[in-house]
Amino acid sequence: MTTQPAFTRAAPDARRQSLIEATGRVLAARGAAGVSVRAICAEAGVSPGLLRHYFAGVSEAIAETYRWTGARIEQALAEAVAEAGGDPRARVLAYLTASFRPPIASPELLASYVAFWSLTRSDAAVAAVRAEVYGDFREGLEQLLVAWCPQLADPALTAIALTALIDGLWLELSLGGAPFSAEQAGELAARWLDTLAA
Repeated sequence: MTTQPAFTRAAPDARRQSLIEATGRVLAARGAAGVSVRAICAEAGVSPGLLRHYFAGVSEAIAETYRWTGARIEQALAEAVAEAGGDPRARVLAYLTASFRPPIASPELLASYVAFWSLTRSDAAVAAVRAEVYGDFREGLEQLLVAWCPQLADPALTAIALTALIDGLWLELSLGGAPFSAEQAGELAARWLDTLAA
């Protein structure tokens, strides 16, 4: 009979990921001002020195957390589009309206995003990830728009307009107590889509 070790070490990738997820939880709970090496490591249940083993500092940990959060959103969008089937307009609407329900529409995600946004003017690494995440969103939307409406005069500008609408509606829904439902937000998105494509 073999004895089990008193503890097991997590694989390096798993430890790094646990620090990213802990950073996300700290950002959501405390905002940008409450993020520190100690706070992240306490949340992850590891010693403070471990963060610097995987990241150059808090800024890099936050930037990677933003990137990871963006990837999770991208996955939710892709799943929504896949569920919409083959109709090109339905695929565009699925991409737009996925932001109005969990996991994208959530107070926790909003709290993390408020922290990310607050850092974009003072932290170049976070600003770069913001540009990357929003660029990927708009590019995905542009591709869906062109597949649905190839004659669209300016797909990039249309994607920007729709992104602004979606961001505003998502913000209201995530804050709670919005004067409209997720279904009504979807109706607004459909109207805007058809108007902009006309």
